[in-house]
Order: sequence, then C-alpha cells, then structure tokens
Amino acid sequence: MLLDDLRTQLGEDQLVTDLDVMESFAHDEAEWAPYGKPVAVVRARTAEDVQTVVRLCIEHRTPVIARGAGTGLSGAANAVDGCVILSLERMDKVLEVDPLERLAVVQPGVVNDHLRAHVAEHGLWYPPDPASSPWSTIGGNLATNAGGMCCVKYGVTREYVLGMQLVTGTGELVRIGRRTAKGVAGYDLTGLLVGSEGTLGIATEITVRLRPLRAEEITVAGFFDSLVAAGRAVEAVAAAGLTPSALELVDRNCLKAVDDWRNMGLSTDAEVVLLGRTDVPGEAGRAEADRLVQCFTEAGAGFAVRSEDSDEGDALFAARRLAYPALERLGPLLTEDVCVPKAQVPEMLGRIEEIGRRNDVLIATLAHAGDGNLHPMMLTPPGDDEQKRRSLAAFDEIIAAAIELGGTVTGEHGVGVLKLDGLATEQAPEVLDLYRAVKRALDPHGILNPGKAIPS
Repeated sequence: MLLDDLRTQLGEDQLVTDLDVMESFAHDEAEWAPYGKPVAVVRARTAEDVQTVVRLCIEHRTPVIARGAGTGLSGAANAVDGCVILSLERMDKVLEVDPLERLAVVQPGVVNDHLRAHVAEHGLWYPPDPASSPWSTIGGNLATNAGGMCCVKYGVTREYVLGMQLVTGTGELVRIGRRTAKGVAGYDLTGLLVGSEGTLGIATEITVRLRPLRAEEITVAGFFDSLVAAGRAVEAVAAAGLTPSALELVDRNCLKAVDDWRNMGLSTDAEVVLLGRTDVPGEAGRAEADRLVQCFTEAGAGFAVRSEDSDEGDALFAARRLAYPALERLGPLLTEDVCVPKAQVPEMLGRIEEIGRRNDVLIATLAHAGDGNLHPMMLTPPGDDEQKRRSLAAFDEIIAAAIELGGTVTGEHGVGVLKLDGLATEQAPEVLDLYRAVKRALDPHGILNPGKAIPS
C-alpha cells in the first residue's frame, strides 16, 4: 500500500494521516473552491523526500499536490480525493546569497518577507511583493507567478526566477535555468514552470535575481468620490509617462474594515483612496511625486497630497496590506483577480460597480491599479445561500467584462479551479490544446495537481 511505502521510505514523523490535521492542509484560502480528501500529508524536508513521494505516487497512480503556506486564492493547492498533499513548509532555508551576482538560492518554503529581510543585510532587495508577503512562500509565489504592489515598476515573479531544481512528472530530480546575467541556450523551461501551479513539476530549490536596495519611497495619496474617477487618475498617470513604484487603489469598504479591526484612524469620507509611491532618489523623486499629485487632481481628486512623513505613508500601505484579512473577518469573501489594459481601468471599475448593484452584492475593491490588476471582493454573510448565488453570478460577470475589455481572468492569483471556465473563454481552443500537450509531455502519468490551471 502507498501509506506503508511512504512510512518505510520517509518515516512516520513526516507522514500525517489524522483527519482533522489533513483537513487544514486540504485547501487554500479560495472561498467556495471545491476540494477533496487526501489520503495523507507528507511534510518534506529535502529534495530527495519530494522525489520519493512523486515516484511512489507514480507507482501507485496517486495524485500529488504540492503546497506551501496555503495563502492562495484560486484553489490551486486544493486536494482531490485520494491524493497525497506534499507540504514544502519545512524546506525553509536561504541556502546562498551572492552579492556580486545579485542572486539568492532558496528552498520553496522560505517566506517572501523573510527572504527580503535576509538579503537586505547584504544591501539587496527581492522585488515581488504580494500582499500576502508576510506569510506566503517563494514556492507558492513561483507556482502562481505572484505579483504585488511593486510589480507596476519591477515586474512579477517570472522576471526574478533564474533557475530551479525540481522533481519532474517522471520522478527525476533535475536543474533548469542558469545563474548568469544572460543565457539563451535551449527552451525557457524556467519561464514555463513559473506560473504552472505545480502541474508540470515541483520546485525544490529556486535561484532568484536580486536588485540593490532602493531609496526611501515618497507616498502620494489622492481621495476620490467614485471608483471611476480614481480609474481616470490611473489612466492619467500612465498617459503622463510616469512609472510609480506602486499605485494602489483602496475603496471605503476596505478602509472601514481595517479601521474596525485595527483602529488605525484611516477611514475617510472619500469613496476611494489612490496611493502612489516613487522610489526615485532625491529631488527627482519629489518632482515625480508632485506630478502624481497633479495627475490625481486633474482627474478629479477632491484632495491629493505628497506625504512629508514616511511613517504616515507606511501606515497607509500597511492598511492596504491588511485589507484582505480585515474583510475576511466579516464573512466569506470571494476574491477576483482580473487584469485589464490601463486605458480600460475606468470602464472596468464602473462595470464592477454596476455588476454589484445589479446583483445586490456588496463589493469591496482593492487594486494594483497601476498595472490594471483589480481585486473586487464579494462579501457574503455566513449561511446566506441566496447571497452566495448572487456573489457567484457577479464573479462570473466580472470575468466576462474583463475579457470583453481585452483583459485576462487572472493577473497574479492563478487559474486554480475557480478560473477554469474563464480561461476556456479567454483562450482559443487551439491554444488550450497546446497547454494540454505540454501537460502530457511533462506529466505523462497525470499525477501532478490534476484538474488545476488548464481546462480538461
């Protein structure tokens, strides 16, 4: 039996079969995403442990699903019935930092913010910064090609992964990618694996690119009476040729939830707050901040200002990071992750408002507005099945609207199981066939996270 083989080859201390404990590993944070019952959870410590699990699962024709901290919002790490959950949380070491080459080698269970703090001691910086960075792991960030607040200027995870060690769908332990500043030999397998949600291989070691530490950021805040007006300011910033280091949108529902939870004194009469940042040093940075203020004002901000107090700016962005957990306290939270062209941000925000009204659903909206990545979140009272039905309808309508406006169903959370229908609409059948061909080639036994990332 599989469980006997796992005990023999790994040891009892790495195997979890308690039903209550397994339940906590069986799903991520995606509300209402379906999940099944695993037969076991394995807490891997080494790459060889991962290889052993994959080989045994091939032998026993059992699905294997890798997961890190479980902070995902698309159901990509959710169990299927009879699977083995492979937890990588114990593989949490920073193995190397090379200041000359500006790279780090880490295990997949390293928490994003822990890596940032570690490399900061060497005068370096790891840019990808999802809102879950205090909890999410590099392996999970790699699996979903996570973004965050800085990606408007610095890009998403794929831009920072140079290579990796991984266990393939045939149970081999291999290395792909490079450590050099340049390299174009062969197919870009590293780029292919980033964002594949554990369906093509399981990373056991990741080499990431680093940048020098930045100058202290300057924060700009603008207060607007509507989502559409704030969206026009986002468009105006892009039209002015500005690339802020962050451009975040937070609506009043989000700020109120944070204030009610943490009493930060940030609630406002404005419907929407737009938060911009620049990390350009010196006088040029102050000039860029002033141009952001001008863009906000000309787009209709009731009030816009460049902060002279770094603590005040940090508090505003701390509130932005706390918005999701603050809202989650209020009840089930169905979270969107659509991304549209910057020119379509005002239109998309207007459609989100209209979809909420038409379906009688309270939608709280966050956004990495600078790159068009919007996170409307549908709040549903616990146990209200009718409201749940309306929320799911609004969810589907938002996806349809994003696709109609030339956007995509996910900017950073991944497809998982929640966006499978949306992806089938977004991509042509011929493209989906290419996805399936890649999956068959790299996972010929079909055991790696089946049912996720691509429609069957």
